[in-house]
Amino acid sequence: MGILRGVATYNSIGAAYADTRRPDPRIAARIHRALGGAASVINVGAGAGSYEPAETVLAVEPSAVMIAQRPAGAARALEASAESIPLADDSADAVMAVLTVHHWSDLEAGIGELRRIARQRIVVFTFDHDVSRGFWLLDEYLPEAAAFDDTRAVAVDRLVTLLGGARVEPVPVPHDCTDGFLAAFWRRPEAYLDPRVRAGISMFAQLSDDVIQPGLARLSDDLSSGRWHQRHAGLLDREALDVGYRLLVADL
Repeated sequence: MGILRGVATYNSIGAAYADTRRPDPRIAARIHRALGGAASVINVGAGAGSYEPAETVLAVEPSAVMIAQRPAGAARALEASAESIPLADDSADAVMAVLTVHHWSDLEAGIGELRRIARQRIVVFTFDHDVSRGFWLLDEYLPEAAAFDDTRAVAVDRLVTLLGGARVEPVPVPHDCTDGFLAAFWRRPEAYLDPRVRAGISMFAQLSDDVIQPGLARLSDDLSSGRWHQRHAGLLDREALDVGYRLLVADL
């Protein structure tokens, strides 16, 4: 099984990331509310800058390719890893980390750095693998990918403990989500057959074609025959779905 990790993953997918990973305004509103009116925010594992509020004063990102995708006018980016952030203690009111903790090489060190540089609050947007592994794409078509997620997923309870306690909020994904992360297309299954869509999803970048292509071929067949729509008819009139994404809010 060919696997890319961490910075290598985002150096690989970064060039096209901004095309398919546009922040969803409904998820953005949830994240911004969770920041609690912080006057200064640092975004760690910032990537191309998705979900950064206007109060963002600095982005921390280890991939130069991802930094190059940040839009004009975005907060200054510091090329550094979450595990070792060259900033003073209590550098901002709040620190945010969006869909990044499962890529960190040393989770304890990374969360320790978030706690060190945040004065008041930490907001982490992540996924609960116990829920997300039941997502139809992983469960029915890509069980090997679900097994891979077993190796990188961070248990929500572990995160809560490392944060010193946190409020955990489910974040249902809208059926027309504009941010093309893994489960964003739960009601648009044909999207997973599009190489451009897959290019913006880290899981696909981390797994070799021989792992994912058989499952995608089965999905294509099931869409052509109508089997997918018969099996998942109950999804077709849903406006949003809980596929495991969670917002953790920790007050310091």
